Amino acid sequence: MAGWFALVAQFFLAIDNRTASIGETAIRYISYFTIEANGLVTLGFTVLLLARRTVLGRWFSRQSVVTAITIYMVVVGLIYNIILRSLWKPRGLQWVVDELLHSVLPVGCAFYWLLYASAKKRLLWKTVPSWMVYPLVYCIYTMIRGEITGWYPYPFLDAGVLGYPRVLIYIGGVIVVFFGAAALFVVIAKRIYQSGG
Repeated sequence: MAGWFALVAQFFLAIDNRTASIGETAIRYISYFTIEANGLVTLGFTVLLLARRTVLGRWFSRQSVVTAITIYMVVVGLIYNIILRSLWKPRGLQWVVDELLHSVLPVGCAFYWLLYASAKKRLLWKTVPSWMVYPLVYCIYTMIRGEITGWYPYPFLDAGVLGYPRVLIYIGGVIVVFFGAAALFVVIAKRIYQSGG
């Protein structure tokens, strides 16, 4: 419920404060990694609650899928709270939505993983590279669309201002953060599995 509220409220806030057409604003809305990751979590938990035995429910139940989504959410929280939080001061409903998307839901997702998903079976190191595909594809999409439209969702990806060499270094740093988070999750899962949960 918190996820759906935050996603819907953020969409209406984006439309209300838009500087482009409604169509372009909608595309920009879904072009934020934060929205995509929170959307995955919200959809996943909704499916697990209402349709666990469906094909989609079984997919969202897989430990590797839950772990990947949790990693994405944890990185969302880390990057926002370490790098982006100081760049603006939201108020009112925007502050509530920001806290839900960048703090409450990532923490909640991590706790869910620790309590219910981490010890289902032994996570394998060879799974880690597959978890990096989505963030990498996201960065490629963002660079291509940014080159075409001149709009980038995050300041550290703005090649128009920073230049491609600097942005590529930042992307490399982000991928390292994802790898580091993934490695940490694998280690934690192995420890919990070995101890019997």
